[in-house]
Amino acid sequence: MSLPDAGRQLPVSRRTLLGGALGAGGLIVGSGLIDSGLPSASATPRLGRGGRPSLTHGLQSGDVTADSATIWTRADREARMFVEVSLDPEFRRSHTIPGARLRAETDFTGKTVLHGLPSGTEVYYRVTPYGRGDHDLAGQQLTGRFRTVSRRKGDVSFVWSGDLAGQGWGIDVDRGGFRIFEQMRKLSPDFYICNGDNIYSDGPIEATQEMPDGQIWHNLVTEEKSKVAETLDEYRGNYKYNLTDENIKRFYAEVAQIQQWDDHETHNNWYPGEILDDDAYTEKRVDVLKYRAQQAYHEYVPINPRYSDDGRVYRTLHQGPLLDVFVLDMRWYKDPNSPNRQEFNDGGILGLRQQRWLERELLHSRATWKVISNDLPLGEIVADGDTDYESVSNGDDGQPMGRELQIAEILRFIKRHKISNVVWVTTDVHYTAAHYFDPDKAAFSDFDPFWQFTSGPLNAGSFPASPVDKTFVPSRCSSSRPTTPTPRRRPSSSSSARSPSLPTVR
Repeated sequence: MSLPDAGRQLPVSRRTLLGGALGAGGLIVGSGLIDSGLPSASATPRLGRGGRPSLTHGLQSGDVTADSATIWTRADREARMFVEVSLDPEFRRSHTIPGARLRAETDFTGKTVLHGLPSGTEVYYRVTPYGRGDHDLAGQQLTGRFRTVSRRKGDVSFVWSGDLAGQGWGIDVDRGGFRIFEQMRKLSPDFYICNGDNIYSDGPIEATQEMPDGQIWHNLVTEEKSKVAETLDEYRGNYKYNLTDENIKRFYAEVAQIQQWDDHETHNNWYPGEILDDDAYTEKRVDVLKYRAQQAYHEYVPINPRYSDDGRVYRTLHQGPLLDVFVLDMRWYKDPNSPNRQEFNDGGILGLRQQRWLERELLHSRATWKVISNDLPLGEIVADGDTDYESVSNGDDGQPMGRELQIAEILRFIKRHKISNVVWVTTDVHYTAAHYFDPDKAAFSDFDPFWQFTSGPLNAGSFPASPVDKTFVPSRCSSSRPTTPTPRRRPSSSSSARSPSLPTVR
């Protein structure tokens, strides 16, 4: 039996998928994709003793467009994922695609990119793992769904947030686990943006956590989460820990993701070249840790695999005529944390290449709304120690300096080119807020007014609102946050995810 290379992105043409309506069986054989040596979807596979592969951590879909989607899964051993696709939830008519090989070198994870899907449509899929070298040896299949982007104008809804399993708040099964994901699932959004801190690789999970009222939070514990992550397997273990939660697996199986990272995927407040002053680490070189973190990230989140070669996170996701989403990476390219008072743009927090990319993408966007997903907030002061700053602002209320210079250039570019309806969404700071940036009140005024919306945390401690810097002087119009740091505040009292619905503009 001849199968295409697992690294290829395998097409499902719209004609073939819809043409499945003419087929009699559950498997529609596409030319050059599957030959008669593969059992049909309706056939009962032969199960060997102890040899059947199992899918261990559910399904995920991500980077969904009008005609494509990335499907992720993981097995317990070497196998190959086959993806059955249908427009019918009962799979009476379907098409099956031989997908990625799940290998030991990727911790048995894999992604398959589907192409040629119909736009604006609910797509159902099933993933079946087949044992290595024996395509009759099939594991139990899992089922998921996602909604492709519509090419027509119409309302778009999404949720966004971040900060998961932070400050020692892990999965308490008796309290329902990561319950916020079930609440988000019930909203049935078109997609979910994870702003980052999808894991806390630097935050071990202990068996118990005392709550402010004296009750005990009982965490699910694993070996990989018993210490800070330093090895590749420990970083992988952080993702596997979160994916044991039933709420998150159910949510990921039904809602497409746009994934982004922040600092805790690697280490708190990290920057390139940093040498950690942290006794919990034996490997203190961030430039070593970041590559292990990057590999685990690309293995475990459903970002399109074309970004894996260079480890890119920043990208544009077109969500139809109404919306474009611009995902930033404010970690990999940032300059060192410092007093942040440089008098020229040295690459700032994005790097010059990413800055030019963002400006170019905004300029070419024809969508009504442009949502910029920034993993670090604008205008809020986030310190790193006594003298340095972690984010954009530097605590000086005058004209832009340091990383502020780069943001000022971007805001000026947006104004000069009359790019309208730009909205920023972020997480990071462990409280929810809506900030309005008004040039009439700011020290730097060469920009059009805009909004930044902050969400979070999903399942982590809560913190008071950060002070604001008057260079861009955001006005806090609404906020939900404690007045003092409350890392022990139970997640059910602090968890938050925002869910905007962007109306059609005609």
